[in-house]
Amino acid sequence: MPVIEIKVPAIAESVTEVTLSQWLKPDGAIIKLDELICEFESDKATLELPAEVAGKLKHVVAAGSDLKIGDVIATIDTEAAVSNGESPVSAPPVAKTESAPVTTVAASTVANYATGHPSPAASKILTEGSVPTADVNGTGKDGRITKDDAQKAVEAKAATPALSVAPAKVETKAPVATPSLSPAFSRNERREKMSRMRQTIAKRLVSAKNNTAMLTTFNEADMTAVMALREKYQDKFVKKYGTKLGFMSIFGKACAKVLMEMPDVNASIDGTDIIYHDYIDISMAISTPTGLVVPPIKNVESLNFAQFELNLKALADKARNGKLTLEEMQGGTFTITNGGVFGSLMSTPIINEPQSAILGLHAIKDRPVVVNGEIVVRPMMYLALSYDHRVIDGSTSVTFLVKVKELIEDPTSLLLDI
Repeated sequence: MPVIEIKVPAIAESVTEVTLSQWLKPDGAIIKLDELICEFESDKATLELPAEVAGKLKHVVAAGSDLKIGDVIATIDTEAAVSNGESPVSAPPVAKTESAPVTTVAASTVANYATGHPSPAASKILTEGSVPTADVNGTGKDGRITKDDAQKAVEAKAATPALSVAPAKVETKAPVATPSLSPAFSRNERREKMSRMRQTIAKRLVSAKNNTAMLTTFNEADMTAVMALREKYQDKFVKKYGTKLGFMSIFGKACAKVLMEMPDVNASIDGTDIIYHDYIDISMAISTPTGLVVPPIKNVESLNFAQFELNLKALADKARNGKLTLEEMQGGTFTITNGGVFGSLMSTPIINEPQSAILGLHAIKDRPVVVNGEIVVRPMMYLALSYDHRVIDGSTSVTFLVKVKELIEDPTSLLLDI
């Protein structure tokens, strides 16, 4: 059949609708096999769709359309590929089966067209980095260019001195600087549709405010001991584990220890029942270009500091590259959010339902405090615990925060588990 319908692929069981955020190829374009043609956005993640055949692309729906799984978004005329001297598809029997999932077709074509061909993620990286595919050696299966290959190629290009490029950069700077700012007293407006992820975040935040008896209690921690600990052992830690010892692992382990002692703070409500968890899965708030995500680090009570840091780094990298899976984003019994990285001095974080508590960390500032009857300057951090009063009493929340503060101010007790 010369014309192939391109449909919205199945992403996950819990995802039934997506938004076609943008077309990567214009209407009427002649596309190659496995070339990225569009980008979908769900309430969890972003998905790029490669072409399952080569040919002439015809858009059926416009960018910004809300679609259901299985909806037709475009057609590809394979005869145009033949007239253009290209093979429309590497596996004709699969290409003729219109009901076959896009992922199945793409997988079947890799065996014959893999050598020197980038994966969708790698293709995007190479395009953004202006690196030709021909300049990259693929290390993937059958010589396919992987995401790691693409990243290394872009980094290598950036590290290479570009003396010949310098004049071109000088020439392009002049016209870029000429556009003026918005006119004085401008009253221009623009309307943009909320992303599907932003819509989901909004619904959950409103739900948390409306459906929980949320309160926030505050305390402050002297970060002197923790900062001295990191400074003393940072080089040895990096040398042994290949990652830095950050504040998040120390706070994560401190929270895990106290949560094991105070299960109410680690519990959640389900109807008229309270669910108590014998494990600590801490959701870590990570800011991404498309919104805030809170993937959990599981069984924190059983991890050491290095394992926590490595887990956090892996989740953060995936989140910022839009590669988190739905499974990686689900779950969590407690949340930590760090507004301090953006300069926040104090805030009241919102509970991440169905959890019952969230700890907010803030910027470390030198402030005068009284120690042993003397005024001294210490690096201080405000701590905020928002909690659901239906599950957690006020005395419990205050005690939890005090215990975390004590462990942070005396990290030796945390390391010795006393």
